[in-house]
Amino acid sequence: MISWVKEVRYLGIHIVSSRTFKCSLSMAKRSCFKAVNAIFGKIGGRASEEVITQIIRTKCMPVLLYGLEACPLRRP
Repeated sequence: MISWVKEVRYLGIHIVSSRTFKCSLSMAKRSCFKAVNAIFGKIGGRASEEVITQIIRTKCMPVLLYGLEACPLRRP
């Protein structure tokens, strides 16, 4: 039996039920914010802005951008 759901996760991408193909980015945003908060919790204000920016760019941005090419983007 296949159950009917409003959202399914496939390879880390959340696909939403709709007439057209839609993806939900809310879980990716949530994971990115968790990673940013973990970084700020560990280093806080002890590092320079450049170091914090580089850490966020290398550790958090891939979480946010994973699978983005499969999702159609549109303006809200």
